[in-house]
Amino acid sequence: MVSRRTVRAIAALLGLTLLAGLGYALRWRSNPSPCPYAQRHAINFPRPVITRSRLRDVLKPQPSERLLEVGPGTGYYTGMVARAIEPSGTLHAVDVQSEMVEHVRTRMRQEGNPNVEPIRSDARSLPYPDDTFDAAYLILVLGEIPDQERALDELERVLKPDGRLVIGESLPDPHFVGFEGLRRRVEQRGLTFGARVGTRVGYFTRFDAAISDRSADSVE
Repeated sequence: MVSRRTVRAIAALLGLTLLAGLGYALRWRSNPSPCPYAQRHAINFPRPVITRSRLRDVLKPQPSERLLEVGPGTGYYTGMVARAIEPSGTLHAVDVQSEMVEHVRTRMRQEGNPNVEPIRSDARSLPYPDDTFDAAYLILVLGEIPDQERALDELERVLKPDGRLVIGESLPDPHFVGFEGLRRRVEQRGLTFGARVGTRVGYFTRFDAAISDRSADSVE
C-alpha cells in the first residue's frame, strides 16, 4: 500500500514537472525559434485537425504549378503536395536549419519525389524574385519566426498576382497564432480571405493575392 507521504511526494513532483513544462513553453513563445533537429521525432506525430487531406483541400495544388513550402521540418506535408503537382510541377522546400533540409532531401529521394527542391534559407529573406510562386504554405511555422511581419511581407512578395497563401496553426504549439489577428495582418498586405477549415484550436486558412468577387468558403 502506498503511503500518504509517497502520494504527496509524487503529487509534488508532478506539479513541479508541470510548472517546468509551462515555464519552458512560455520562454519558447517569448523567444521564437524553430523546433531543434534533435526533437524532430515530435513533429512527425499524427495531426488530427491539420491533416494532409485538409491541407490539400485548402491549398488546391495543381499539376505544373510552382509552389513554396516554408519550414517543412522533416517533410510531414511535403511528399503529399509534391505528388499533387506532378508531373511538371515543382515544390521548393525552404528551411532555416541545414539538418532539416538534408532530412527532407533524403526523405523525398526515398519516397520517389524528384520534383522537390530543398533549400536552406530564412523566411525573412527568401532567395527568389518577385512573383515567383503560384502558391505558398507554412504550417506551425509562422510563430517560430522572430520577425513575423517581415516573413509575411516576403511571402506576399514572392507570390504571383493571382497566387495563394495557406497558413496552418494548431494547439498545443506554444507558438500558436490565432486566426482573427492573423487575418487582419495578412489582409493589410492586400491579400483577401479565401477559405478556412478546422476549429478555433487548429485550422488551415487560405488568402488569395488577387482581389476576388467570389465568396469565401468555410468548412468545419
